[in-house]
Amino acid sequence: MKILLLGGQGFIGQNLCKKLLSEGHSVTVLEKQINLNRVIPNIKYVEGDFLDKSTYSEYLKDIDVVYHMISTTNANNSNNDIERDIKENVIGTINLLDECVDNKVKKVVFVSSGGTVYGVPEETPIKETHPTNPICSYGITKLTIEKYLNLYNHLHGLDYSVIRLANPYGPYHQNLMQGLINVILYKAINDDTLEIWGDGQVRRDYIYIDDAVEALSLAKDVDTQEKVINIGSGQSYSICDIISEVEKIVGKKINTDFKPARSQDVPVNVLDINKAKEVLNWEPKVGLQEGITNTYRYQLQKIADNKEGELSEEKSR
Repeated sequence: MKILLLGGQGFIGQNLCKKLLSEGHSVTVLEKQINLNRVIPNIKYVEGDFLDKSTYSEYLKDIDVVYHMISTTNANNSNNDIERDIKENVIGTINLLDECVDNKVKKVVFVSSGGTVYGVPEETPIKETHPTNPICSYGITKLTIEKYLNLYNHLHGLDYSVIRLANPYGPYHQNLMQGLINVILYKAINDDTLEIWGDGQVRRDYIYIDDAVEALSLAKDVDTQEKVINIGSGQSYSICDIISEVEKIVGKKINTDFKPARSQDVPVNVLDINKAKEVLNWEPKVGLQEGITNTYRYQLQKIADNKEGELSEEKSR
């Protein structure tokens, strides 16, 4: 199968690339600017602007599946410039879908947000049929893209799957200060103070990266009328729960500094994953303790490698 990944050099994208390669697929990654430090052997990397419609005509030829994992905003900053969020993410995606139709792409797998499209939940765990009332622009644009995928399926027969993903974490994240679990581990390792927005009781669903990319890979093959699927652990943990777990694993207390709560943070989010079990024949395999332990070991190794690289650079001067 020939697969194009948009956003293939990000945390999820790199792990998904490795998974797809292991399955024997031909994989191309499209990025605005290729980071040579994140190049994986046997992956084809091409430069192109997600916002430039002419980009896709060359790279979508003979592509079977497109994974759309690009977003130019995030949940924390999207409300700061809503017009930009719409122009870049919604219009950019419509341009992509037009080109997918013209090039007869078989399927689009879109990584949506299980943490933001639902808004403040009326009940938990949250099923895919739960009302969608996002309280940040990021969640609204994700939901809007889902609706346009449904429209293009209706108008043009373009198949798609929407994966409403919980909070992914795990090894091989290039940015050790991105994602709650990564940040807490990094602060613990370096004896830094951890800033917490609110009282630490906000609860989230955390999914280990290997489990997440397994589900994403399965989504490309499934032929079903169930187009929207939650992927998470099915469990919720508060920030304080995560801190406690990290403290047990690293063997020391973490310094904390509590800040005022943020308006975009919903109090609880945990996904119902029964549909994923039924439709994808998938369920998470890695528990929180094992996942955090693996991530901790990776961070220790990466920090050690970075220090060794700095020492080597100093010696060569």
